[in-house]
Amino acid sequence: MAQNQSDDTSTAPAGPPSPKARIDGIDAARALAVFGMFVVHLGVASMGFLSPENYAWDLHGIVRGNSSALFALLAGVSLAFMTGRTVPAAGEPLRRAIARILTRAVLIGLLGAVLDVMAVPIAIILTYYAGFFLLALPLVKLRPGALWAVAGALAAVGPFLSFALREAFFPPQLRSGSVPTLTEFFLTGYYPAVTFMVFVVAGMAVGRLDLTATAVRVRLAVTGAALSVFAYGGSWLALGPLGGLDRLVAASGPELTGLTPEAAADPAVAEQVRYAVTDHAESISGQVPTDTWWWLAVNTPHTGTTFEIAEAVGQGLLVLVACLFLCDRFRIAMYPLTSVGRMPLTVYSGHILVLAVVIGAAGSGWASPWLLEWFVLGALLFATLWRLLVGRGPAELLLGEAANGAVSLVDERRRASGGRPGG
Repeated sequence: MAQNQSDDTSTAPAGPPSPKARIDGIDAARALAVFGMFVVHLGVASMGFLSPENYAWDLHGIVRGNSSALFALLAGVSLAFMTGRTVPAAGEPLRRAIARILTRAVLIGLLGAVLDVMAVPIAIILTYYAGFFLLALPLVKLRPGALWAVAGALAAVGPFLSFALREAFFPPQLRSGSVPTLTEFFLTGYYPAVTFMVFVVAGMAVGRLDLTATAVRVRLAVTGAALSVFAYGGSWLALGPLGGLDRLVAASGPELTGLTPEAAADPAVAEQVRYAVTDHAESISGQVPTDTWWWLAVNTPHTGTTFEIAEAVGQGLLVLVACLFLCDRFRIAMYPLTSVGRMPLTVYSGHILVLAVVIGAAGSGWASPWLLEWFVLGALLFATLWRLLVGRGPAELLLGEAANGAVSLVDERRRASGGRPGG
Protein backbone atom coordinates (compact mmCIF):
# COMPACT_ATOMS: atom_id res chain seq x y z
CA MET A 1 0.00 0.00 0.00
CA ALA A 2 1.30 3.45 -0.78
CA GLN A 3 2.26 5.27 2.38
CA ASN A 4 1.18 8.73 3.41
CA GLN A 5 4.56 10.37 3.07
CA SER A 6 7.63 10.78 5.26
CA ASP A 7 9.38 8.50 7.72
CA ASP A 8 8.63 8.07 11.38
CA THR A 9 9.09 10.99 13.73
CA SER A 10 9.31 10.38 17.43
CA THR A 11 8.16 13.78 18.62
CA ALA A 12 5.19 15.90 17.71
CA PRO A 13 5.95 18.94 15.56
CA ALA A 14 5.63 22.34 17.15
CA GLY A 15 2.91 24.47 15.57
CA PRO A 16 1.04 23.59 12.40
CA PRO A 17 2.27 20.50 10.60
CA SER A 18 4.52 20.99 7.63
CA PRO A 19 3.29 20.00 4.18
CA LYS A 20 5.28 16.76 4.44
CA ALA A 21 4.27 15.92 8.04
CA ARG A 22 2.71 12.51 8.54
CA ILE A 23 -0.92 12.45 9.68
CA ASP A 24 -1.36 9.79 12.33
CA GLY A 25 -5.13 9.56 11.85
CA ILE A 26 -4.64 8.14 8.36
CA ASP A 27 -2.41 5.43 9.78
CA ALA A 28 -4.94 4.61 12.50
CA ALA A 29 -7.74 4.30 9.92
CA ARG A 30 -5.53 2.10 7.76
CA ALA A 31 -4.88 -0.17 10.76
CA LEU A 32 -8.62 -0.51 11.35
CA ALA A 33 -9.03 -1.49 7.70
CA VAL A 34 -6.37 -4.19 8.13
CA PHE A 35 -7.99 -5.50 11.29
CA GLY A 36 -11.36 -5.49 9.56
CA MET A 37 -9.84 -7.78 6.96
CA PHE A 38 -8.57 -9.99 9.79
CA VAL A 39 -12.17 -10.34 11.02
CA VAL A 40 -13.45 -11.31 7.56
CA HIS A 41 -10.56 -13.63 6.73
CA LEU A 42 -10.54 -15.50 10.05
CA GLY A 43 -14.32 -15.60 10.46
CA VAL A 44 -16.65 -15.60 13.43
CA ALA A 45 -15.45 -19.03 14.61
CA SER A 46 -12.06 -17.44 15.37
CA MET A 47 -13.49 -14.90 17.80
CA GLY A 48 -13.19 -15.44 21.53
CA PHE A 49 -14.46 -12.24 23.10
CA LEU A 50 -17.51 -12.40 20.85
CA SER A 51 -19.31 -15.60 19.88
CA PRO A 52 -21.66 -16.38 16.99
CA GLU A 53 -24.50 -16.03 19.50
CA ASN A 54 -23.05 -12.82 20.99
CA TYR A 55 -22.64 -10.14 18.28
CA ALA A 56 -19.88 -11.90 16.33
CA TRP A 57 -21.96 -11.97 13.15
CA ASP A 58 -22.87 -8.31 13.72
CA LEU A 59 -19.20 -7.33 13.78
CA HIS A 60 -18.52 -9.48 10.73
CA GLY A 61 -21.37 -7.79 8.88
CA ILE A 62 -20.12 -4.31 9.75
CA VAL A 63 -16.55 -4.81 8.51
CA ARG A 64 -17.23 -7.10 5.54
CA GLY A 65 -16.83 -5.04 2.41
CA ASN A 66 -16.27 -1.83 4.38
CA SER A 67 -12.75 -2.81 5.42
CA SER A 68 -11.53 -3.45 1.86
CA ALA A 69 -13.32 -0.29 0.67
CA LEU A 70 -11.63 1.74 3.42
CA PHE A 71 -8.30 0.21 2.41
CA ALA A 72 -8.87 1.37 -1.17
CA LEU A 73 -10.02 4.81 -0.02
CA LEU A 74 -6.84 5.27 2.01
CA ALA A 75 -4.73 4.03 -0.90
CA GLY A 76 -6.22 6.93 -2.84
CA VAL A 77 -5.30 9.33 -0.04
CA SER A 78 -1.73 8.05 -0.19
CA LEU A 79 -1.60 8.46 -3.97
CA ALA A 80 -2.65 12.08 -3.56
CA PHE A 81 0.05 12.59 -0.93
CA MET A 82 2.68 11.05 -3.20
CA THR A 83 1.73 13.37 -6.06
CA GLY A 84 1.76 16.75 -4.34
CA ARG A 85 -0.70 16.48 -1.47
CA THR A 86 -3.02 19.53 -1.60
CA VAL A 87 -1.44 20.91 -4.80
CA PRO A 88 -1.00 18.41 -7.66
CA ALA A 89 2.64 17.96 -8.63
CA ALA A 90 3.88 18.84 -12.11
CA GLY A 91 7.07 18.58 -14.11
CA GLU A 92 9.99 16.70 -12.63
CA PRO A 93 8.38 16.06 -9.19
CA LEU A 94 5.41 14.46 -10.93
CA ARG A 95 7.65 12.27 -13.10
CA ARG A 96 9.49 11.09 -10.01
CA ALA A 97 6.23 10.38 -8.22
CA ILE A 98 4.96 8.37 -11.19
CA ALA A 99 8.19 6.35 -11.19
CA ARG A 100 7.64 5.57 -7.52
CA ILE A 101 4.00 4.60 -8.05
CA LEU A 102 4.81 2.37 -11.01
CA THR A 103 7.54 0.61 -9.05
CA ARG A 104 5.24 0.06 -6.09
CA ALA A 105 2.47 -1.23 -8.33
CA VAL A 106 4.76 -3.79 -9.98
CA LEU A 107 6.18 -5.05 -6.68
CA ILE A 108 2.81 -5.13 -4.90
CA GLY A 109 1.34 -7.08 -7.81
CA LEU A 110 4.20 -9.58 -7.68
CA LEU A 111 3.80 -9.95 -3.92
CA GLY A 112 0.10 -10.60 -4.38
CA ALA A 113 0.89 -13.33 -6.89
CA VAL A 114 3.37 -14.93 -4.47
CA LEU A 115 0.87 -14.82 -1.60
CA ASP A 116 -1.76 -16.40 -3.84
CA VAL A 117 0.49 -19.45 -4.14
CA MET A 118 0.08 -19.98 -0.38
CA ALA A 119 -3.46 -21.15 -1.22
CA VAL A 120 -5.08 -19.69 1.90
CA PRO A 121 -8.90 -19.28 1.66
CA ILE A 122 -8.63 -15.51 1.15
CA ALA A 123 -9.34 -13.28 -1.84
CA ILE A 124 -5.98 -11.48 -1.81
CA ILE A 125 -6.41 -7.86 -2.81
CA LEU A 126 -2.82 -6.89 -3.67
CA THR A 127 -2.88 -7.84 -7.35
CA TYR A 128 -6.04 -5.79 -7.79
CA TYR A 129 -4.41 -2.87 -5.97
CA ALA A 130 -1.50 -2.87 -8.38
CA GLY A 131 -3.96 -2.34 -11.22
CA PHE A 132 -5.84 0.35 -9.31
CA PHE A 133 -2.62 2.35 -8.95
CA LEU A 134 -2.07 2.21 -12.71
CA LEU A 135 -5.65 3.28 -13.47
CA ALA A 136 -5.29 6.22 -11.07
CA LEU A 137 -2.23 7.69 -12.81
CA PRO A 138 -4.17 9.74 -15.42
CA LEU A 139 -6.04 11.43 -12.56
CA VAL A 140 -3.13 12.62 -10.42
CA LYS A 141 -3.21 16.17 -11.84
CA LEU A 142 -6.85 16.72 -10.88
CA ARG A 143 -7.97 18.85 -7.96
CA PRO A 144 -10.53 17.80 -5.32
CA GLY A 145 -13.66 19.00 -7.15
CA ALA A 146 -12.78 17.17 -10.34
CA LEU A 147 -11.85 14.01 -8.43
CA TRP A 148 -15.16 14.04 -6.53
CA ALA A 149 -16.95 14.46 -9.87
CA VAL A 150 -15.13 11.47 -11.36
CA ALA A 151 -15.87 9.34 -8.28
CA GLY A 152 -19.55 10.35 -8.33
CA ALA A 153 -19.88 9.58 -12.04
CA LEU A 154 -18.27 6.16 -11.58
CA ALA A 155 -20.53 5.39 -8.62
CA ALA A 156 -23.66 6.39 -10.55
CA VAL A 157 -22.87 4.85 -13.95
CA GLY A 158 -20.45 2.01 -13.13
CA PRO A 159 -22.94 -0.43 -11.52
CA PHE A 160 -25.39 -0.14 -14.43
CA LEU A 161 -22.61 -0.48 -17.01
CA SER A 162 -21.23 -3.51 -15.19
CA PHE A 163 -24.68 -5.11 -15.04
CA ALA A 164 -25.33 -4.53 -18.75
CA LEU A 165 -21.94 -5.84 -19.87
CA ARG A 166 -22.08 -8.91 -17.65
CA GLU A 167 -25.65 -9.69 -18.69
CA ALA A 168 -24.78 -9.42 -22.40
CA PHE A 169 -21.24 -10.78 -22.64
CA PHE A 170 -19.93 -12.31 -19.40
CA PRO A 171 -22.12 -15.06 -17.90
CA PRO A 172 -21.22 -16.12 -14.33
CA GLN A 173 -18.27 -18.49 -14.12
CA LEU A 174 -15.72 -19.70 -11.60
CA ARG A 175 -13.07 -17.13 -10.75
CA SER A 176 -9.45 -17.96 -11.48
CA GLY A 177 -8.20 -16.80 -8.05
CA SER A 178 -6.61 -13.75 -6.52
CA VAL A 179 -4.53 -13.08 -9.65
CA PRO A 180 -7.34 -11.89 -11.92
CA THR A 181 -7.82 -12.01 -15.64
CA LEU A 182 -8.59 -8.67 -17.29
CA THR A 183 -12.30 -9.44 -17.23
CA GLU A 184 -12.15 -10.32 -13.55
CA PHE A 185 -10.07 -7.25 -12.78
CA PHE A 186 -12.53 -4.85 -14.38
CA LEU A 187 -15.91 -6.55 -13.94
CA THR A 188 -16.30 -10.01 -12.44
CA GLY A 189 -13.57 -10.49 -9.82
CA TYR A 190 -13.63 -10.19 -6.06
CA TYR A 191 -12.62 -6.50 -6.17
CA PRO A 192 -13.74 -5.29 -9.62
CA ALA A 193 -12.20 -2.01 -10.73
CA VAL A 194 -15.59 -0.71 -11.86
CA THR A 195 -16.49 -0.54 -8.16
CA PHE A 196 -13.21 -0.13 -6.33
CA MET A 197 -11.87 2.72 -8.45
CA VAL A 198 -14.64 4.83 -6.91
CA PHE A 199 -13.03 4.32 -3.51
CA VAL A 200 -9.55 5.07 -4.84
CA VAL A 201 -10.63 8.25 -6.66
CA ALA A 202 -12.66 9.42 -3.66
CA GLY A 203 -9.58 8.85 -1.51
CA MET A 204 -7.50 10.93 -3.91
CA ALA A 205 -10.04 13.75 -3.54
CA VAL A 206 -9.76 13.48 0.25
CA GLY A 207 -5.95 13.50 0.04
CA ARG A 208 -6.05 16.75 -1.94
CA LEU A 209 -7.70 18.47 1.04
CA ASP A 210 -6.01 19.96 4.10
CA LEU A 211 -6.80 17.17 6.54
CA THR A 212 -5.30 19.15 9.42
CA ALA A 213 -8.06 21.77 9.14
CA THR A 214 -11.06 21.33 11.45
CA ALA A 215 -13.46 22.77 8.85
CA VAL A 216 -12.33 20.16 6.31
CA ARG A 217 -12.84 17.35 8.80
CA VAL A 218 -16.32 18.58 9.67
CA ARG A 219 -17.26 18.73 5.98
CA LEU A 220 -15.96 15.21 5.46
CA ALA A 221 -17.97 13.96 8.46
CA VAL A 222 -21.14 15.63 7.15
CA THR A 223 -20.48 14.16 3.69
CA GLY A 224 -19.95 10.71 5.18
CA ALA A 225 -23.18 10.93 7.18
CA ALA A 226 -25.13 12.16 4.14
CA LEU A 227 -23.80 9.34 1.96
CA SER A 228 -24.74 6.78 4.62
CA VAL A 229 -28.27 8.16 4.90
CA PHE A 230 -28.61 8.11 1.11
CA ALA A 231 -27.33 4.53 0.92
CA TYR A 232 -29.57 3.09 3.61
CA GLY A 233 -32.58 5.27 2.87
CA GLY A 234 -32.41 4.87 -0.88
CA SER A 235 -32.07 1.09 -0.71
CA TRP A 236 -34.88 0.84 1.83
CA LEU A 237 -37.16 2.95 -0.39
CA ALA A 238 -36.36 0.92 -3.51
CA LEU A 239 -36.71 -2.50 -1.87
CA GLY A 240 -39.64 -1.68 0.40
CA PRO A 241 -42.20 0.95 -0.67
CA LEU A 242 -41.24 0.65 -4.35
CA GLY A 243 -41.58 -3.14 -4.26
CA GLY A 244 -38.04 -4.07 -5.23
CA LEU A 245 -37.71 -6.96 -2.79
CA ASP A 246 -40.95 -8.53 -3.99
CA ARG A 247 -39.65 -8.38 -7.56
CA LEU A 248 -36.34 -9.91 -6.47
CA VAL A 249 -38.20 -12.73 -4.77
CA ALA A 250 -40.28 -13.37 -7.88
CA ALA A 251 -37.28 -13.27 -10.24
CA SER A 252 -34.57 -15.01 -8.20
CA GLY A 253 -36.45 -16.95 -5.55
CA PRO A 254 -37.19 -20.08 -7.62
CA GLU A 255 -33.56 -20.59 -8.65
CA LEU A 256 -32.20 -19.92 -5.16
CA THR A 257 -34.63 -22.33 -3.50
CA GLY A 258 -34.83 -24.96 -6.24
CA LEU A 259 -38.60 -24.54 -6.43
CA THR A 260 -40.66 -24.03 -9.55
CA PRO A 261 -42.03 -20.50 -10.05
CA GLU A 262 -45.50 -21.78 -9.18
CA ALA A 263 -44.31 -23.48 -5.99
CA ALA A 264 -42.20 -20.44 -4.98
CA ALA A 265 -45.32 -18.26 -5.28
CA ASP A 266 -47.17 -20.41 -2.74
CA PRO A 267 -47.90 -18.28 0.39
CA ALA A 268 -46.95 -21.28 2.56
CA VAL A 269 -43.29 -21.00 1.50
CA ALA A 270 -43.18 -17.23 0.97
CA GLU A 271 -40.98 -16.58 4.02
CA GLN A 272 -38.57 -19.35 3.02
CA VAL A 273 -38.15 -17.88 -0.46
CA ARG A 274 -37.83 -14.34 0.90
CA TYR A 275 -35.12 -15.46 3.32
CA ALA A 276 -33.22 -17.23 0.53
CA VAL A 277 -33.11 -14.00 -1.50
CA THR A 278 -32.05 -11.75 1.39
CA ASP A 279 -29.48 -14.31 2.55
CA HIS A 280 -28.03 -14.47 -0.96
CA ALA A 281 -27.78 -10.67 -1.03
CA GLU A 282 -25.65 -10.84 2.13
CA SER A 283 -23.27 -13.44 0.66
CA ILE A 284 -22.44 -11.79 -2.69
CA SER A 285 -18.73 -11.25 -3.33
CA GLY A 286 -17.99 -8.77 -6.08
CA GLN A 287 -21.14 -7.97 -8.04
CA VAL A 288 -24.85 -8.72 -8.14
CA PRO A 289 -26.52 -11.37 -10.32
CA THR A 290 -27.95 -10.28 -13.67
CA ASP A 291 -31.35 -12.00 -13.68
CA THR A 292 -33.13 -8.76 -12.70
CA TRP A 293 -32.14 -5.08 -12.55
CA TRP A 294 -33.70 -4.86 -9.08
CA TRP A 295 -30.51 -6.37 -7.66
CA LEU A 296 -29.02 -2.88 -8.12
CA ALA A 297 -31.33 -1.67 -5.34
CA VAL A 298 -29.51 -3.61 -2.59
CA ASN A 299 -26.74 -2.09 -0.48
CA THR A 300 -25.25 -5.21 1.09
CA PRO A 301 -21.42 -5.59 1.15
CA HIS A 302 -19.46 -6.45 -1.99
CA THR A 303 -22.46 -6.01 -4.28
CA GLY A 304 -20.98 -3.09 -6.20
CA THR A 305 -24.27 -1.18 -6.41
CA THR A 306 -24.51 2.61 -6.20
CA PHE A 307 -26.06 2.29 -2.74
CA GLU A 308 -23.32 -0.05 -1.51
CA ILE A 309 -20.59 2.22 -2.89
CA ALA A 310 -22.15 5.27 -1.23
CA GLU A 311 -22.45 3.43 2.08
CA ALA A 312 -18.84 2.25 1.98
CA VAL A 313 -17.46 5.70 1.10
CA GLY A 314 -19.65 7.32 3.76
CA GLN A 315 -18.57 4.90 6.47
CA GLY A 316 -14.94 5.27 5.38
CA LEU A 317 -15.08 9.05 5.70
CA LEU A 318 -16.62 8.80 9.17
CA VAL A 319 -13.95 6.34 10.33
CA LEU A 320 -11.17 8.54 8.93
CA VAL A 321 -12.49 11.70 10.61
CA ALA A 322 -12.89 9.88 13.93
CA CYS A 323 -9.31 8.59 13.71
CA LEU A 324 -7.98 12.06 12.86
CA PHE A 325 -9.56 13.58 15.95
CA LEU A 326 -8.58 10.68 18.23
CA CYS A 327 -4.96 10.77 17.13
CA ASP A 328 -4.78 14.52 17.72
CA ARG A 329 -5.98 14.10 21.28
CA PHE A 330 -4.63 10.68 22.33
CA ARG A 331 -1.46 10.27 20.32
CA ILE A 332 0.34 8.03 22.81
CA ALA A 333 -2.68 5.78 23.36
CA MET A 334 -3.11 5.45 19.59
CA TYR A 335 0.58 4.67 19.05
CA PRO A 336 0.17 0.88 18.66
CA LEU A 337 -2.68 1.35 16.19
CA THR A 338 -0.82 3.94 14.12
CA SER A 339 2.22 1.65 14.15
CA VAL A 340 0.20 -1.03 12.38
CA GLY A 341 -1.07 1.59 9.94
CA ARG A 342 2.49 2.62 9.07
CA MET A 343 3.31 -0.88 7.85
CA PRO A 344 0.09 -2.22 6.30
CA LEU A 345 1.83 -4.20 3.58
CA THR A 346 3.96 -5.98 6.19
CA VAL A 347 1.02 -6.73 8.48
CA TYR A 348 -1.34 -7.75 5.67
CA SER A 349 1.22 -10.07 4.07
CA GLY A 350 2.34 -11.36 7.45
CA HIS A 351 -1.13 -12.40 8.52
CA ILE A 352 -1.54 -14.41 5.32
CA LEU A 353 1.78 -16.19 5.89
CA VAL A 354 0.93 -16.92 9.52
CA LEU A 355 -2.54 -18.12 8.54
CA ALA A 356 -0.98 -20.49 5.99
CA VAL A 357 1.13 -21.98 8.80
CA VAL A 358 -1.89 -22.25 11.12
CA ILE A 359 -3.97 -24.00 8.46
CA GLY A 360 -1.10 -26.34 7.62
CA ALA A 361 -0.68 -27.30 11.27
CA ALA A 362 -4.33 -27.49 12.38
CA GLY A 363 -6.06 -28.61 9.20
CA SER A 364 -9.79 -28.09 8.83
CA GLY A 365 -10.20 -27.13 12.49
CA TRP A 366 -7.90 -24.11 12.30
CA ALA A 367 -10.62 -21.51 13.06
CA SER A 368 -10.50 -21.89 16.84
CA PRO A 369 -11.80 -19.29 19.32
CA TRP A 370 -9.47 -16.42 20.28
CA LEU A 371 -7.37 -16.87 17.12
CA LEU A 372 -8.55 -13.47 15.85
CA GLU A 373 -7.55 -11.77 19.09
CA TRP A 374 -4.10 -13.37 18.93
CA PHE A 375 -3.64 -12.13 15.36
CA VAL A 376 -4.62 -8.58 16.33
CA LEU A 377 -2.47 -8.59 19.46
CA GLY A 378 0.49 -10.04 17.57
CA ALA A 379 0.19 -7.36 14.87
CA LEU A 380 0.02 -4.57 17.45
CA LEU A 381 3.04 -5.85 19.38
CA PHE A 382 5.15 -6.51 16.30
CA ALA A 383 4.38 -3.18 14.66
CA THR A 384 4.94 -1.19 17.84
CA LEU A 385 8.27 -2.83 18.67
CA TRP A 386 9.50 -2.66 15.08
CA ARG A 387 8.61 1.01 14.84
CA LEU A 388 10.38 1.79 18.12
CA LEU A 389 13.51 -0.19 17.29
CA VAL A 390 13.80 0.07 13.51
CA GLY A 391 11.31 2.55 12.05
CA ARG A 392 9.63 1.70 8.77
CA GLY A 393 8.13 -1.75 8.32
CA PRO A 394 10.29 -4.32 6.51
CA ALA A 395 8.07 -4.57 3.42
CA GLU A 396 7.59 -0.80 3.32
CA LEU A 397 11.34 -0.28 3.64
CA LEU A 398 12.09 -2.59 0.71
CA LEU A 399 9.33 -1.01 -1.34
CA GLY A 400 10.66 2.46 -0.59
CA GLU A 401 14.21 1.52 -1.51
CA ALA A 402 13.06 0.01 -4.77
CA ALA A 403 11.07 3.17 -5.55
CA ASN A 404 14.09 5.33 -4.74
CA GLY A 405 16.18 3.21 -7.07
CA ALA A 406 13.64 3.67 -9.84
CA VAL A 407 13.73 7.45 -9.35
CA SER A 408 17.54 7.45 -9.45
CA LEU A 409 17.44 5.44 -12.66
CA VAL A 410 15.00 7.92 -14.21
CA ASP A 411 17.24 10.82 -13.16
CA GLU A 412 20.30 9.13 -14.62
CA ARG A 413 18.59 8.53 -17.93
CA ARG A 414 17.46 12.15 -18.09
CA ARG A 415 20.98 13.35 -17.43
CA ALA A 416 22.31 11.02 -20.10
CA SER A 417 19.79 12.40 -22.59
CA GLY A 418 20.62 16.02 -21.71
CA GLY A 419 17.66 16.71 -19.41
CA ARG A 420 17.97 18.33 -16.02
CA PRO A 421 16.26 16.71 -13.04
CA GLY A 422 14.20 19.07 -10.92
CA GLY A 423 14.30 19.57 -7.19
